[in-house]
Amino acid sequence: MSDLRATVVGAGLAGCEAAWQLAQSGIPVRLIEMKPERKSPAHHTDLFAELVCSNSFRGARLSSAVGLLKEEMRRMGSLIMRCADAHSVPAGDALAVDREGFSRGVTEALKNHPLVETESREVTEIPDGPVIIATGPLTSDALAESIAALPGLGTLNFYDAAAPIVTLESLDESRMFRMSRWGRGDDYLNCPMTEEEYNRFIDALLSAETAEIHGFEETRVFEGCMPIESMARRGRMVPAFGPMKPVGLKDPRTGREPFAAVQLRQDDAGNTMYNIVGFQTRLKFGEQKRVFGMIPGLENAVFARYGVMHRNTFLNSPGFLNERFEMISRPMCYFAGQMTGVEGYVESAGSGLVAGRALAAQMAGKQPESLPGFTALGAMGRYVSTPNRHFQPMNCTFSLIDPLPVQPGRKKIRDKKERYEAISARALAYIDSINDTGGKTE
Repeated sequence: MSDLRATVVGAGLAGCEAAWQLAQSGIPVRLIEMKPERKSPAHHTDLFAELVCSNSFRGARLSSAVGLLKEEMRRMGSLIMRCADAHSVPAGDALAVDREGFSRGVTEALKNHPLVETESREVTEIPDGPVIIATGPLTSDALAESIAALPGLGTLNFYDAAAPIVTLESLDESRMFRMSRWGRGDDYLNCPMTEEEYNRFIDALLSAETAEIHGFEETRVFEGCMPIESMARRGRMVPAFGPMKPVGLKDPRTGREPFAAVQLRQDDAGNTMYNIVGFQTRLKFGEQKRVFGMIPGLENAVFARYGVMHRNTFLNSPGFLNERFEMISRPMCYFAGQMTGVEGYVESAGSGLVAGRALAAQMAGKQPESLPGFTALGAMGRYVSTPNRHFQPMNCTFSLIDPLPVQPGRKKIRDKKERYEAISARALAYIDSINDTGGKTE
């Protein structure tokens, strides 16, 4: 094994996962994080793996692509998934976590690892030697300029938003009902709206004052984090078919689905704070209190955190990175996380896992693995490395994963849920076949 030490820049989800994979493979790691010396506008704590947007790790079932991605990561010894599972809070079919408990668990695991050395300082240039850059979409200006100067690369920007969080004790639960969609538990608080209430809310939303953000363009907002007011500008009924859709939510007091509904999801293990699901926004704080106070049950809501929007930066990765997130023109220089064009907390951590394992193999004198496109992890790597004239950040979806082959004499699986579960079973069988831990997280 090489005596070299690997450097990981950035202790977000991708950097933490990459550092963990390296250390678990026996590679000494120097993990550099600019907090607490310097923080971006979206950072609030000094902990690693801070969740600055929604706390949801999204769908947990193997009939969802992100559910498959999470299970692949679990079976490959993911620190992020171990801590997420350990600090989960009720969220129906989704995996959501107590944000502070999760980040503290990741921080302690890395700081207590004998092969991980942590440093608190800002990095302004790409370090020499084996390195993984995982500084995320909020990369500091100096380092971003250094990255942008790399040959064959242009950086791109889009805007990301976070939803507000309200305190449970300030809500009027008599105007709400607890239920997950389709009766799958009672993990969500639902605020039902009549057609009249919905229209008054949309009118107020459309006329509300928004915060000015330098260089903001609605066409450069990632679809998965579209502000609620931007949705309404696309059409009055767009929110009702998006985060305010009432489908699968039968109000027990009326026996019917409401015209629209706003869902609130538990945000902490103590069950004291709730996230307004899908309500990313750039409304001014006073306007958020006024307009969102029109939602039934939120008339006197106390905001633990208002919604915010910030600029994110990602790389034009196709032709610059390979499927293992390694710089094509500079071996042993990797990038990981949202800056590569994967979108979402789980996807970011997944890219860190792939990059960390690949660099660890190289440093041990082995051939790094390239995961096939019928796995979620492999499909993500293929997406960011395949030439695409309109390259944009992308969540993990089954459309990225190789479909099941058509076998002679056998009928195609037409039921979507059954088909997705079969795709997941194929992927997990492969992960188990290459997995040193026998399919279990250490």
